[in-house]
Amino acid sequence: MSANDDRGAANGQDDPAANAGDLGELIPESLLPVWRRIETIQAFRKTYGDRYTGVLEVLTALALTAGYLYWLFLYLTA
Repeated sequence: MSANDDRGAANGQDDPAANAGDLGELIPESLLPVWRRIETIQAFRKTYGDRYTGVLEVLTALALTAGYLYWLFLYLTA
């Protein structure tokens, strides 16, 4: 075994578990458009996961604050 073989295995090129989450070959043809959309969402979350989560937390906080202020307004004016 040469040094090149060791590097290839270390990079995961020949590792059968490298694409273990890839279900593309198990999904029936009729469901492939749906699966492609799920893969797109997963790629987006992998790329922008932290920023995406932060934005959702801010939006949730704003919605909860607005709801609480609306409830408080209704409570105080009734």
